[in-house]
Amino acid sequence: MAPFEFCRPESLAEAIAMLDPHDPDIRPVGGGTAVIQMMKAGVLRPTRLVFLDRVEAKHAQISVDAQGQLHVGGLTRLSALEHSAIVKQGWPVLARVLIALSNVRVRNVATIGGSLAHGDPHMDLPPVLSALGAKVVISGPAGDREVKVEDLYLGYYDTVLAHNELISKVIVPAQGARAAAYSKVTTRSHHDWPALGLAAVLSTNAQGQLDTVSLVLAAATDRPTRLVKAENMLRGSHAEDRLLQEAGALAADELDIVGDMHGSADYKKQLLRTYLGRTVKQALSLAEGGAQ
Repeated sequence: MAPFEFCRPESLAEAIAMLDPHDPDIRPVGGGTAVIQMMKAGVLRPTRLVFLDRVEAKHAQISVDAQGQLHVGGLTRLSALEHSAIVKQGWPVLARVLIALSNVRVRNVATIGGSLAHGDPHMDLPPVLSALGAKVVISGPAGDREVKVEDLYLGYYDTVLAHNELISKVIVPAQGARAAAYSKVTTRSHHDWPALGLAAVLSTNAQGQLDTVSLVLAAATDRPTRLVKAENMLRGSHAEDRLLQEAGALAADELDIVGDMHGSADYKKQLLRTYLGRTVKQALSLAEGGAQ
């Protein structure tokens, strides 16, 4: 392993100053779960690692604002989010997703900001946060800017973050009465990388029709992808089985599905055809049972 500079700033501003917009070999490190593995594999040879473990504690806090939105500091450990009473009560879909996100050792060190910034399309949180309408606060030398999670990604391991910017906060609108579910389909253990991940966030009107529909796919495309045509087909319906099957087929046909070591493109298309309806029905069932 090539030598590199090791820095431990004590403030977010200091950390940002240690980064370089023109040097991708200077990397910030939250939990280090991805960076260290990339270094071991020889695909990353950093000249400087900026560890964020000493940055102000306020950037690792979980709270709810006056509008009922969840605020999660970018340095919050995934395990803290998983066990948060605030999250379990107000955003139960996030609590359920985190239980099967990687393993407990990773969740104990990985941060939400680092996880989202990594840009791996197989991640579980981006599709769920996108379906919920979440946004991130990105901090850099020029100050802060807000970006929707679904607009954060450009492609494989590629985001809108500059090399001298960090995700300092995640803001999630209230889940409220919305039904929500996430289907994670793996070929091995439940916490393995998914062959397909699908998030559904829905609301119904007084007549039981789907009023709002948000469907976001991951692991089968190069970034979290909204299933716009399927959403439009289901909106205003009672989510009948036939219609759900048609929406799944439409979603599979409209996208450029990508095969990988977790499954071929044809396999993932079939998973999408099957799991779109299952995920919608699971979300509605959880809402009826009071679990949302």
